Amino acid sequence: MAFTIPAGLRAFLPARWRKRKPRVAVVRLDGAIGAVSPLRAGLSIAGLASPLEQAFGMPGIAAVALVINSPGGSPAQSHLIHQRIRALAAEKGLPVYAFVEDVAASGGYMIACAADEIVADPTSLVGSIGVVSAGFGFDRLIERLGVERRVHTQGEAKAMLDPFRPENPDDIVRLKAIQADVQDLFTTLVRGRRPTLDPNGEKLFTGAVWTGRQALRLGLVDGLGDVRSTLRARFGEEVRIVMVAGKRGSLLARLLRRANPASTAGLAAEALAVVEERAAWARFGL
Repeated sequence: MAFTIPAGLRAFLPARWRKRKPRVAVVRLDGAIGAVSPLRAGLSIAGLASPLEQAFGMPGIAAVALVINSPGGSPAQSHLIHQRIRALAAEKGLPVYAFVEDVAASGGYMIACAADEIVADPTSLVGSIGVVSAGFGFDRLIERLGVERRVHTQGEAKAMLDPFRPENPDDIVRLKAIQADVQDLFTTLVRGRRPTLDPNGEKLFTGAVWTGRQALRLGLVDGLGDVRSTLRARFGEEVRIVMVAGKRGSLLARLLRRANPASTAGLAAEALAVVEERAAWARFGL
């Protein structure tokens, strides 16, 4: 059990005991954002709320650091995580640093923008400020198989983008409007959080990505480095880096895996989740 010396008694202790080493709480944000599958959860506000509260609530810390390695994912979850970090930073009056590892793209970059300073490795991939929707069309396949699709709705847009029906041009118009609205929020957020953006960087919001060195020139990041060396430069050689552990996934998911790890359904769900997550990383050659 840790013992904290009362402030009133610290003055009577030897000098080497009176001096507190600066501490920085570190939270890892690793993986795709959103629910990848029922048994394979991605980054979400539900999973990160507790670690973030713990990090910002740690007594005597000098700052909070986020170590980010994410290809993006759900816009809503990305925005909720961003907002929670900003709210806690304002409430506790603490600076926030973000450190990019392999990639902070799309929603991963949105989360990084919650930091007061973003540091990337020279070879990190940063950006992808855009919105994407992807899916498959199975209407010709079920036609070949002789399967008839029957859909009954109240509301003409209720079956929008049904993958088992031919693509409807009206659905694409609606989808583009939704994407445009999300993109507007994304670009407004980035411009508000990144005053150092290159004013001539007209391609910043096209969904393109850049290396850490390129991102530094464009104002997408503030520096190049890693968490350990940067925090030592900011807070001294004796800075203590305190890792905050995240959740291990839901209790239900862990129990299901333990109870029947070789079940066909479980393996199929896990395989699909792996394929989806790998596809997200593969967009950046990772």
